[in-house]
Amino acid sequence: MHAQQIEELLRESFPEAKIVVEGDDGVHMSAMVVDESFRGKNRVQQQRAVYAALKGKMDGPAGELHALALTTRAPD
Repeated sequence: MHAQQIEELLRESFPEAKIVVEGDDGVHMSAMVVDESFRGKNRVQQQRAVYAALKGKMDGPAGELHALALTTRAPD
């Protein structure tokens, strides 16, 4: 998967978020998602929401994306 594809998937679930996706090998990527919907949620809850937005692209060994370093938070 390319950074743009990941951002598009995330944007569907977090349309107002600040999203930055980086990585150039298409397999090991990083993403930062800053969204108001994360306010009051712990980090695990935030990251689960992001993984859900990826619609199975990280599921198991057959997943298109094997590693995603993830940073999530609510806006300041």
